[in-house]
Amino acid sequence: MMDAIFVLFGEGRNLDPLQMGMRSIVVFLIALVLIRVSGRRSFGQRSPFDSVVVILLGATLSRAIVGASPFVATVVASLAIVLCHRMLAWACMRSRGLERLVGGVEREVFSNGAFNAHEMDAALITSTDVQESVRQKTGSRTMDNVAAAILERNGEVSVIRKNA
Repeated sequence: MMDAIFVLFGEGRNLDPLQMGMRSIVVFLIALVLIRVSGRRSFGQRSPFDSVVVILLGATLSRAIVGASPFVATVVASLAIVLCHRMLAWACMRSRGLERLVGGVEREVFSNGAFNAHEMDAALITSTDVQESVRQKTGSRTMDNVAAAILERNGEVSVIRKNA
């Protein structure tokens, strides 16, 4: 049995294409399980907090595929990342202060016909960035029909139109 596992999955960095292919299939299935454990928010909200999980899982699990790190240790490390994310998300649900620290805050960067320089400076965006979002979302070259523009926690600008 162990010989068959070794032939199929190899060991260390000297893997043939079949072994890397088999490892890829197993890591894919493990990644699906980890994503389910992590929850929908990891891949649905695209916030910096959630992006960290995606980046770390990709980097960690890739090591199992190419044999750069021991397979089981890599899977355990990936599980630890997912569980840490889940626990931190749970804690954020119960603490507004922690949620603000981890997830950030939304910033109203345009309202009442004017840009808010203080909020834009804090978010490191320019009026040109906001205008670009307005053009993409409203199809208009001007800010005339915009009541407000809010930089959301995930980095997107929401545009609230004036009532006609």
